[in-house]
Amino acid sequence: MNMKLIWVGLLLLIAPLAWSQISPLNRQLFFVDDNLVEVTLTTDIKKLRTDKKIPVWQPANIVMKFGDSSEVHEVIRVQPRGEFRKENCDIASLMFDFKTPASPKLSPLKKLKFVGGCQVGKIAEDLLIREYLTYKIYSLISTMAFRVRLLHVKYNDSRQKVKPYAQYAFLIEDVKDLADRNNCVEIKNLSCPTEATNRAQMTIVNIFQYMIGNVDWSVPKCHNMKLIAPKNDTLAKPYPVPYDFDYAGIVDAAYAIPNEAFNIKSVRERLYRGFPRSLEEIQEALEIFKEKKSRMLFTINNCDQLPPRSKKSMVSYLEEFYELIERKQNVRSVFVTNARVK
Repeated sequence: MNMKLIWVGLLLLIAPLAWSQISPLNRQLFFVDDNLVEVTLTTDIKKLRTDKKIPVWQPANIVMKFGDSSEVHEVIRVQPRGEFRKENCDIASLMFDFKTPASPKLSPLKKLKFVGGCQVGKIAEDLLIREYLTYKIYSLISTMAFRVRLLHVKYNDSRQKVKPYAQYAFLIEDVKDLADRNNCVEIKNLSCPTEATNRAQMTIVNIFQYMIGNVDWSVPKCHNMKLIAPKNDTLAKPYPVPYDFDYAGIVDAAYAIPNEAFNIKSVRERLYRGFPRSLEEIQEALEIFKEKKSRMLFTINNCDQLPPRSKKSMVSYLEEFYELIERKQNVRSVFVTNARVK
């Protein structure tokens, strides 16, 4: 049967219900709202598991229930993504394509990255919430941060080969929207030396990555780092935007093993990967972190989805960082004297 006819048929089936609900979503406002979205995703789960190394789009029926009791029933497309998770996870991370003929309400969301648990179970779910909170913490420090929206997802296998299960997940803001609200554009396919980026913003990113215990990133290799630049200034240096924090010490995933080149035994062991800065530059950046400390801890402690033990672990890890930066000699040693040289 012609694929176009299939989409039209699906649209006719769900349209009466979909159109009776909320108006089309606003993609920007969607990520401003912190309320949990209840999601039911029905698709060929077994196919997502077995064909994840050769990703293809497949249809999925999605139901999204919002905090105001409104809900949307539509058909979207999903596809596996993420090299590590394709190799090591039960279901890889996914890309959601909301812009289909059968999704009139959700189509403004276009394509968004979806992050679910690496495995089924409470341990994977705990790590997922920790990574979600790490995104939220960075958004307190900088406006040049990806916004995220927390979901609780029930997975139904359309072929009934896999038992239904439920788990938390989150969607990540599109880089274009992040750039737009900072009056910037994304710089694609650019091999950019770390020190060719905006100096002040790179300093903030370096300190943040140290704070959360993350060494799994690279500006020149565009690894877990996006670059955006001012729209109206072609000579301005690009701003680095970090993402993908599941290898961070604050998340503490069992599969997160640091590269041997860094000479650290565990991701919980912090390593500063920033290039040299003056003590004054470091102190200026650290003031931003000090100012946001209480809000960071509030964000963690008031997350209903994270168990008390995990809250304590995350808070304790951050407190270690804040204890260190209270002493000038520690700041000088970590961020100035022992800054990387190449």
